Amino acid sequence: MARKRALVVDDSKSARVILSRMLEKYDIEVDMAESAEQAIEYLNGNRPDAIFMDHLMPGMDGLQAVQAIKSNPQTATIPIMMYTSQEGELYVGQARALGAMGVLPKQVRPVDVSKVLYELHLLPDRRDLEEPALQPVEIVGDVAVERRAMPPAAAAAPSGPDWGRRVEAAVKEQSVDLRRFMVASLDGLASRIVAEVRESAPGAPSEPVPSAAVVRKAPVWPWAVALLAVSVIAAGCAISWALSREALTRTNAEMAALQSTNVELQRSRQDLAATIKDLTAALAASAAAQLPPPAAGGAVLSRAEPVPYGEIPFDRTRLDVLRDVLAKLEAQGFHGVVKITSTAGVFCLSGNASDGYVPANPGTPAAKCDLVGNPFEDSLSAQQRQSLAFANLVAGVRQRSGGAISVVVESAGSVRGATAAYPARSDTLTAGEWNRVAAANNRVEFAADYGP
Repeated sequence: MARKRALVVDDSKSARVILSRMLEKYDIEVDMAESAEQAIEYLNGNRPDAIFMDHLMPGMDGLQAVQAIKSNPQTATIPIMMYTSQEGELYVGQARALGAMGVLPKQVRPVDVSKVLYELHLLPDRRDLEEPALQPVEIVGDVAVERRAMPPAAAAAPSGPDWGRRVEAAVKEQSVDLRRFMVASLDGLASRIVAEVRESAPGAPSEPVPSAAVVRKAPVWPWAVALLAVSVIAAGCAISWALSREALTRTNAEMAALQSTNVELQRSRQDLAATIKDLTAALAASAAAQLPPPAAGGAVLSRAEPVPYGEIPFDRTRLDVLRDVLAKLEAQGFHGVVKITSTAGVFCLSGNASDGYVPANPGTPAAKCDLVGNPFEDSLSAQQRQSLAFANLVAGVRQRSGGAISVVVESAGSVRGATAAYPARSDTLTAGEWNRVAAANNRVEFAADYGP
């Protein structure tokens, strides 16, 4: 297997050397750069497997370098880990929003380096979650023939990892080891007892005796010892099996409780979303009904629609709102521009880059968020922000209105478009309080600009 290669970017020579030595212990080749500009020049002719980037450096800083690397299609796929003394959830969220996978502190421990290397896939994953399976055989005549495995298309795809079976398999394996140990120990003990008793028995024959004599004088105690050993082994097996069944039952009960809780949370979330949607639609309808007549000039804010996290801005409810606003404006003889602006909220999220992020549980402390940002919004291109139906409606407005109405669509981002102030960070701040403000900022605004 080819050795992995990493690039360490830091203006401090001692910091570069310390991290390089840690990486070399894992058989990783290390290249070093003392500035972001030198790192970008290095990437013009080299492709490392990972980049460790410092933040505060002369000239271009680390975050600017991450943005430049991720903007280049030739280097965008290289994973980047910030290696800096900067701390805090806001900094971590900013770094991840620009494309970094995470932040590694300067006062790093070897166990942290090992964990990061597994996340960057620079080390082979030691966890093997696949269960060992015996290959079934069929008897054809007198010959045992291995049965071919069912092709992947015919095998039923499991819906998820069967933790109950894995726990039971692990406990059974431990039970087998325990039984082997007990059998070996009892066998050795029985051998020693037999030898000691034979040596100490009075009148033990020094010469071999006929087999018939041996049969007549065979003592009973070896059978008693064997029976005792079998009883102990049986008792041990029964105890281990009972423990394994109890552990399996407890695990299944916990999994059932978690699944039930998850179902209830999903149902509550759907009910809350439906209620918010109904209230918003009612308020929007009331506001739209009170649109002022065309004036000589000026701007009127028609409506602001919330966008749930994970939905594209210009789709679904926003499409219906645009149809309603355009119909009212056309009925009033409106001449001007309808400006549609999307803004992004910065959410407290839980999850990871592989499985995705969702808004954190409302009771979770804000300091425990896995990510503070809006990766879904950041991942959308200009074309992906609106559905095909929305884009077709916008494109046909000017022709349908005879040039009287035109529509402009733009994105204000998460900084310029924020209207609600986020709460100050504190130990008592919860994810629910933070995400209420983020949801208020995650919206689409419709404004009508009247021409002269």
